[in-house]
Amino acid sequence: MATSSPVIIAPSMLSSDFAALANEAQMILSCGADWLHMDVMDGHFVPNLTLGAPIVGALRKHTDAYLDCHLMVSRPEQWVEDFKKAGASGYTFHVEASDDPSSLCKRIRTAGMDVGVAVKPGTPVESVYPLVDAGLVDMILVMSVEPGFGGQSFMAEQMEKVKALRGKYSLEQLPRIEVDGGVNAETVKQVKEAGANVVVAGSAVFKSEDRAEAIRLLRAPYLS
Repeated sequence: MATSSPVIIAPSMLSSDFAALANEAQMILSCGADWLHMDVMDGHFVPNLTLGAPIVGALRKHTDAYLDCHLMVSRPEQWVEDFKKAGASGYTFHVEASDDPSSLCKRIRTAGMDVGVAVKPGTPVESVYPLVDAGLVDMILVMSVEPGFGGQSFMAEQMEKVKALRGKYSLEQLPRIEVDGGVNAETVKQVKEAGANVVVAGSAVFKSEDRAEAIRLLRAPYLS
């Protein structure tokens, strides 16, 4: 998960043109994206239904980029092997969705993927502390919208979770803190100030007339 940049920009492919997914991925990487964020929704844990391991596997054939898979699903234990075979780089599940998150973290790591754990806005950040304390995670994803749909407004109060995590854990203990939801050129300033170093943005990038400029603006606060 190493990078020379102080921030990783991970555009959400949920906002791309699914009919031209490979081309969209290649284009957004050429515009300066570091990772590709894959929003996996099952229509149960969240009300929307998006993509699964077959789409990730199809995209993997066209890129060697880091595929940051965010599973908004009710049974994240069920899909570890499928996403491993598909070529997922990181596997992030919701702490709210697992009865045994410690065992799931170990399974993901054994499968050769980076381990991410996500928290919804209503979930106390303390719920992930035991997992970080045990050295089981590579990244915590703090949702700054309710998961399930793109285009929502940024929930600034969720940055308190980011501040709590970065205040409690060093980069060695917790290499990555990711923020997803409503992030744009303005709200990313709060994301940076809170201490997150992975930025997910969908509409702010893919709906922009100049996607390279949109990515540059997301990165800019980290370079000043």
